[in-house]
Amino acid sequence: MKKIALLFTTIFLVCLSAKAQFKTNLDTDWRFHLGHAANPEKDFNYSIATIFSKSGGATKTAIDPKFVDTTWTKLNIPHDWAVDLPFVYSPNFDVESHGYKPIGGLYPETSIGWYRKHFTVTPKPGLDRYELQFDGIFRNASIWLNGFYVGTNQSGYVGVSYDVTDYILTDKENILVVRVDATQYEGWFYEGAGIYRHVWLNQFNNLHVADGDFFVHSTQNGKKATVTLETTVTNKNFYPTNCTVSTYIKSREGKIIGTTSEQKLSLTTNQQSTIKQKITLSNATLWDIDNPYLYRAVTVVKQNGKIVDQQETKFGLRTVAFNGQKGFFLNGKPLKIKGTNNHQDHAGVGSALPDDLQYFRIKLLKELGSNAYRASHHAPTRELLEACDSLGMLVLDEQRLLNSSPEYLDQFTRLIKRDRNHPSVFLWSIGNEEGWIQKNDFGKKIALTLLAKQRELDPSRTSTYAADMGNEFPGVNEVIPVRGFNYRQFAVADYHKDHPNQPLLGTEMGSTVTTRGIYEKDPIRAYVPDQDITAPWWASKAEEWWSLAAVNDYWMGGFVWTGLDYRGEPTPYKWPNINSHFGIMDVCGFPKNIYYYYKSWWTNEDIIHISPHWNWADKVGQPIEVWVNTNADDVELFLNGKSLGKKVMPRNSHLKWSVPYEPGKLEAVGIKKGKKIITSVETTGAPYRVIATPNRTTLKANGTDVVIVNLSIVDEKGREVPVADNRIQFQLMGDAKIIGVGNGDPSSHEPDHCPESAWQRSAFNGKCQVILQAGKTKGTLTLKATANGLASETITLTQSN
Repeated sequence: MKKIALLFTTIFLVCLSAKAQFKTNLDTDWRFHLGHAANPEKDFNYSIATIFSKSGGATKTAIDPKFVDTTWTKLNIPHDWAVDLPFVYSPNFDVESHGYKPIGGLYPETSIGWYRKHFTVTPKPGLDRYELQFDGIFRNASIWLNGFYVGTNQSGYVGVSYDVTDYILTDKENILVVRVDATQYEGWFYEGAGIYRHVWLNQFNNLHVADGDFFVHSTQNGKKATVTLETTVTNKNFYPTNCTVSTYIKSREGKIIGTTSEQKLSLTTNQQSTIKQKITLSNATLWDIDNPYLYRAVTVVKQNGKIVDQQETKFGLRTVAFNGQKGFFLNGKPLKIKGTNNHQDHAGVGSALPDDLQYFRIKLLKELGSNAYRASHHAPTRELLEACDSLGMLVLDEQRLLNSSPEYLDQFTRLIKRDRNHPSVFLWSIGNEEGWIQKNDFGKKIALTLLAKQRELDPSRTSTYAADMGNEFPGVNEVIPVRGFNYRQFAVADYHKDHPNQPLLGTEMGSTVTTRGIYEKDPIRAYVPDQDITAPWWASKAEEWWSLAAVNDYWMGGFVWTGLDYRGEPTPYKWPNINSHFGIMDVCGFPKNIYYYYKSWWTNEDIIHISPHWNWADKVGQPIEVWVNTNADDVELFLNGKSLGKKVMPRNSHLKWSVPYEPGKLEAVGIKKGKKIITSVETTGAPYRVIATPNRTTLKANGTDVVIVNLSIVDEKGREVPVADNRIQFQLMGDAKIIGVGNGDPSSHEPDHCPESAWQRSAFNGKCQVILQAGKTKGTLTLKATANGLASETITLTQSN
């Protein structure tokens, strides 16, 4: 096969999300009950009653609109029922990989979930079409409305929408029922269970632009951008219809800066037709990771001179280019990918992340110095992409499975059409580590089919594949435009020599395993030292891969496995370990020591950090290995004012000293370009009080806003006690609620959710976290944190419009 030279320089205009003309959120006031995968009588007679024999025939089941659900649990969406299940030891690989939660075929009594919602709809003139939109359900979800079967979505990650115009009642009660079957997994990591993303009711005209049917691309000449807008209009009227389509563009400040003419379109019943229009923007501002500038496009569909559909979408302009010799270019400038892989769960809430938590996590990664996010290994939420668009984070968007069957081609189509207009998405991934097929003709042919579909739906981007193989070419690598390496960093140079024009990207790199605040290997509690010293046989330490990627232009860079710890896939230990150790940060987002290695070389900030802590009462006189992570030119270390020597800082590395322990103050003084940067660690006193630090102090009174509060145990001088494990109780007063707690301990079996009056969590190495969600009443909120024998902490938050 010919060697591949790939260069994309097309400027990009992108849309955040296509909005129906009227969109109602259906997240609140659901009823929930576990079913049973093996006993139909305990599964509300599912599979016993003849629910599929006659349309609308759903009697004697929970599908029946007349079914009484008043005893079911009342809750709001997003919801992950797996979070509330106990940890259960089992040597079964699937259970281990999913964090020892009793979900899957071995646990039929906790692997089926039923949801019911009662709601009414007020008709609106001209909006006669109704659509239910589910952004994500894990998994295999069947939906009924008013007793009518609507559909089943197999994917636990790609959302689905259903036209329910024929089944909905206006000005009367509607009953929406969802049966979720989580007996099968799609991954080998914690995936949760339930309706864990938003649910919407969309109302629009029979003549409309459907979600995903608005796509834009452009070319650039200097400061001038010629934008092409592709709009697909659907006619669901029972008669031929004429209409016009136009679009205008607004700046971030709201000024109209370009508009098209009204283009005529004639459609027969059920016909779709696409029109292309152009707008030229002079002095265009490009979207960039440091300046994520977003325009707005307003698309207008008119019938007989009246607006029947109008959608405002945010978008950004930017160019991407991939070169086998010189790496990746954003807006014509070289950019080394400093990325992280991430699953989608967080401490306290599992997979049911509130929108604000998505922004919180992306901000944490930006502060680290990361500029790219790989959605591993599944379609991300819309809200995560919106956070990346607005905060300036590139995204590698990934298909769950390398498969070209109708089911997976449909999933891939939905993924691309949903996400192709986000400026943050710079590259698609067609799959990950498909060891059965990636080296043979099956993989090659499947890859070609998926690549053809990607080019059809989005010719403005290209694709990669995350391959866990070294200098090997047959199979997927023969046809993939951008070669992805999962580990095997030792093979990258030889592969580049053999295929010099194929761009290279580290799709998974690193995988150092560390436990925050632990400095000695502990196989009983399943902890590993919090330094860059331990990696599985198939992986590498941080310095091993980054020191290669950083200095070779042909390496586009890479994605560390992982940005944050995640539930499941315990490595290198199993029980009692219930989550990974791979993260640069733990499951709460608290930094580990490796965080400061990456931040030293991924940012231009002045970084200097000492580890470990300096509380070693049982090691007086014994040597302690001290690490300094910094980007200073050289560092001198002092213990209680006495110099322990100066060392030159090797680039993309770290410094070490062996220091006989004595209590006191350990100080590192670095010189960076003639300027001093200083840090220190001190031996602390005993735990004295609790300190609470919210990520912000004002919430919107909208019922969904979130504040993340980090708790620390400090001594009488206010210094964090790095070995404190006090149990902290929480009391929240005001119209808000606690939705989860965590501490970053990968072996903790404490519950993430507690009874309303008994929220608590033990600190792990001095820290824990509580997540608060707003109510709908303006006023003051008070959170009190107490621990036996310690001074308590009370913080006040404001809840306003």
